[in-house]
Amino acid sequence: MKEVTDILKAYSAAKASGKKTALATVVKVEGSSYRQPGARMLVTEDGILTGAISGGCLEGDALRKALLAIHQKQNKLITYDTSDESDSDFGVQLGCNGIVHILFEYIDESVAYNPIYLLKQSAAERKEAVVLTLFSLERNAVQIGTVLVYREDLVISQRTDLKALHVAFKEVLCSKLSIIKKIQLEDHEFEALIEYIPLPVSLVLAGAGNDAQPLVKMASLLGWEVLVGDGRATHSTAKRFPEAKQILVTKPLKLVENSSIDSRTFFVLMTHNYKYDLEVLKLLLETDCMYIGILGPKTKLNRMFDDLSAEGIVVTKAQLDRIYGPIGLDIGAETSEEIALSVVAEIKAVMEGKTTNSLKHKKNKIHPATNGIKNT
Repeated sequence: MKEVTDILKAYSAAKASGKKTALATVVKVEGSSYRQPGARMLVTEDGILTGAISGGCLEGDALRKALLAIHQKQNKLITYDTSDESDSDFGVQLGCNGIVHILFEYIDESVAYNPIYLLKQSAAERKEAVVLTLFSLERNAVQIGTVLVYREDLVISQRTDLKALHVAFKEVLCSKLSIIKKIQLEDHEFEALIEYIPLPVSLVLAGAGNDAQPLVKMASLLGWEVLVGDGRATHSTAKRFPEAKQILVTKPLKLVENSSIDSRTFFVLMTHNYKYDLEVLKLLLETDCMYIGILGPKTKLNRMFDDLSAEGIVVTKAQLDRIYGPIGLDIGAETSEEIALSVVAEIKAVMEGKTTNSLKHKKNKIHPATNGIKNT
């Protein structure tokens, strides 16, 4: 989603400057490749690139092909065989051993449902979506390009001949995996990249202290949407958190109520105000938020559980599995920046269902005693 967001911003800037553009999309990969189908790159007529279609090895030639598409005002499909060892440009030196098919689409602003417009629609709501791109591997074939966005039975397209793919759209939304299918259109066979577009990651920080700043910056670099909430008006400010999408001076209840909690929403409790964090935790236990990270030592978390128990609230095994405290991966983090890195990495691992060495599983203290200094 970050790549799409960056491309939309770059296109808006190019349009304001009167620059013509082309969109390069990886539509199919045979073998291995640095980027997979759905990777995109916007190219302006003065050679500015936004996004990436490889690790840098194909971008130079892709720039030339994109400029040709802009000049000729038509779509083109280019195939790069990185497995050909005799090819001095794209062969053995790349080490990818794959065939990459890239579609170049000229962006015609006069066309209402152009690829950029459709990408905007895919990101217009906080809902999963499917983007359909049609292409052909036949030499000199017409390349149709990006033609449709699908979201929960809503079809955004000018084409009316794609109903045969609607079942596949639903399957992709259900499986959350992109696929490529063949389709017959106008007596010609095309391939359809049916691309799954996930929800953007939403990170909610309960806490606007100085140690929250590097966490917001790192999350923003990844394209995550960050909401910062705190009860202190002196701390919850746009000046302190310019990368945050939303900043609230609020009590725990309003913070949770203002958060759209879904499968891609992650909470971090780091206000350094025990009662505030406890109240947020209590509220989140009643939701299906998949990640509740709590900054601080294990003793703090155990105290929270004791206080909740005193109120008659028993934390279940399922709820406990969603609580990460102490927060972060065990990478020896000390500074605020290092802690932010460990937290972001843990959230990413949880998001992808990866097994990692989280601090929640550490039996002894977070920081061991060194040089005669006892750490708590």
